Amino acid sequence: MKDIQVAAIQFEPTLFDKAGNIDRVAELVTRAAAGGAKLITAPEMCTTGYCFFDQHEAERMAEPLPGPTTERFVQIAREHHCHIVFGMPERDEETGLLYNAAALVGPDGLIGKHRKTHGYIAEPKWAAPGNLGHQVFDTEIGRVAVLICMDIHFVETARLAAVGGAEVICHLSNWLAERTPAPYWISRAYENGCYLIESNRWGLERGVQFSGGSCIIAPDATILDQIDSGDGIATATITVDAPRTDWADRPALRARRPELYRQLQINSYLWNPKDFFGLYGHRGLPEGKLATVAVAQFAPVADLDVNLATISRLFSSSVAERGAELVVFPELSLTTRAVTLQDPVVGHLMQAATAASAWLVVGLAECDPADGRQYNSMVLIGPDGIEAVHRKIHLRDGEHALFDAGSAWTYADIPLGRVGLLHGDDLLLPESGRILALNACDVIAGSADNRERIMLGHNGSKVGQSYPIPTGPSLTHWHHMRVRAGENNVYLAFANTVDADGGGGCSGVFGPDTFAFPRSEQVLAGQEGVAAVRIDTRDAASVYPSNVVRRKDLVTMRLPHWYGALSGPDGPVRDADKLFEDWRVQESSHAAIS
Repeated sequence: MKDIQVAAIQFEPTLFDKAGNIDRVAELVTRAAAGGAKLITAPEMCTTGYCFFDQHEAERMAEPLPGPTTERFVQIAREHHCHIVFGMPERDEETGLLYNAAALVGPDGLIGKHRKTHGYIAEPKWAAPGNLGHQVFDTEIGRVAVLICMDIHFVETARLAAVGGAEVICHLSNWLAERTPAPYWISRAYENGCYLIESNRWGLERGVQFSGGSCIIAPDATILDQIDSGDGIATATITVDAPRTDWADRPALRARRPELYRQLQINSYLWNPKDFFGLYGHRGLPEGKLATVAVAQFAPVADLDVNLATISRLFSSSVAERGAELVVFPELSLTTRAVTLQDPVVGHLMQAATAASAWLVVGLAECDPADGRQYNSMVLIGPDGIEAVHRKIHLRDGEHALFDAGSAWTYADIPLGRVGLLHGDDLLLPESGRILALNACDVIAGSADNRERIMLGHNGSKVGQSYPIPTGPSLTHWHHMRVRAGENNVYLAFANTVDADGGGGCSGVFGPDTFAFPRSEQVLAGQEGVAAVRIDTRDAASVYPSNVVRRKDLVTMRLPHWYGALSGPDGPVRDADKLFEDWRVQESSHAAIS
């Protein structure tokens, strides 16, 4: 273990002033290095500016990598014995293609480069998609990965870095359209157990307002240092463990189930989803509708009857007072003592759903009567009985003594749309939400009993964003579940427990578009309560989906051919359709007993 000082440069380049930009970036990098920084980042395209009209403009600014600009920064790295990451337009001398690239240099020269794989709207005007994948570079100061701006919108890219053993993700960006440090940056550090060094540009270029907010983020989501607007340097000391080899044992990765992630290699949104889903008459998408979805937050107790009474009360009030058609309750909110799905307590909830003509999701400890195994489960109950049962897939260390792990992804079609079920660490591991999105879920019902940090505030930014992008103070600037909803273009109804001291909480309902302002969401604080939001899963009578929840833009733009390292060989997977039939049999048996 060793501590190193790192620095993130924030800088406003002048479009086409390549020589001047390089001089100013070199000055800031040298200042950071002289102050003791051993790893220094500078923004995406910091040497040239970003907003090229076309390939002709970019061609004038691009150069090979390595090349003259690389050598300039190698000299600084050699003089100060440090490592530098900076962004520039690269020309491949063999093919003539241009790339939005980043160079990692050290005292001995060029260590490696990253070509941006997932381009933003501007890049196809001049740049080819990156073709080097997502590498992790071994250096004397630790294992370093590099991502560029839009790359980090996709859960897979930072996850590849983490699985590859990265301790630090250097993210270079020209980020815009929201207050920063951006929630996506925080979530990628948090869910992967990595430090994230963020260099973003600021200022106005060809009418585009960039957000600044360069920072260093710790693996627990703490912002160690940050800049709002203006040129400057954010610095912090981080701890790395360069000799470590057992990267899979990192807490953020320990619960992964690679044998269940092979669907990450599939692009189910390559074709029009109206044609793709329902092909051959199998599992077509539900019609969808305007509906209200609610989450109920409370403090479960050891007494099953008390919990049942609380759930019944909150369910009834959510339906009667909020018009909710789906109400989601926390993980293990009904009971921690295992019951079968034929237990009268489950029957009581089935009767309540029938009487209300509504659906609820409740967490319970489930005993499988066939073999006596116990699962941390969540049950979707509707007017016609049990619609689906999800058995928690990603167990925490302490849960293995109590429960078996589930091995099937779960979703069901109800009138308001396709609803996927996740709870606990299923929600925290990014692979889970992505797989449900790839199965065309409109809504993820997420239940949790979580005390970890999942929300951070913001003091406000001086960067002048256009209306209605918020710039003022916010208590809920970063919410990990908002990121999870936006990256998968789903509504996410997150119901968490809360304890007597206000621990936990932060339940809420979040929308499918991260950059839609004002946000269509509601978030609870640290007390019992209900949050409800009106959702829309309908789609216009058009050839291609017009609703983002059905179109799933960020899912469509994935590049699965890079994601092979995220999945693994076969494990003990039970067939999901067989599980569904088992649940239907249990439901029928319960109805017969009743």
